[in-house]
Amino acid sequence: MAASIVSAHPRTLRIYEDEGLLCPARTPTNIRLYSENDIRRLTWIRHLTRERGVNLAGIRILFELEERLGARVLEALYAESTGDAEANGPQATATRKAAATEQAGTEQRTTNEPDRSTADR
Repeated sequence: MAASIVSAHPRTLRIYEDEGLLCPARTPTNIRLYSENDIRRLTWIRHLTRERGVNLAGIRILFELEERLGARVLEALYAESTGDAEANGPQATATRKAAATEQAGTEQRTTNEPDRSTADR
């Protein structure tokens, strides 16, 4: 349940996918499988939209900058917003949540919830 890990509606994850911000793997029956890296990206997207006011086009540019520069642009933004120069950012939170979910025996990488028309942006 990737949506519950990042506190988002499943339709929101589909919007992020439609915008090209993430590309989860698929099972033969077309169920989305979210990797640990996908969860990390989702956590950053949620942080940037909610805490920093960045729109999805801006997030796409930030992800491209990180890839081109090989720098941790997002970690620097998070540290700046929290005033914590040593911050691990939401990545650490996502990793802890994923580990807790796995320990509980819940498969955190799949979501096959029905499509809903409203999205939590």
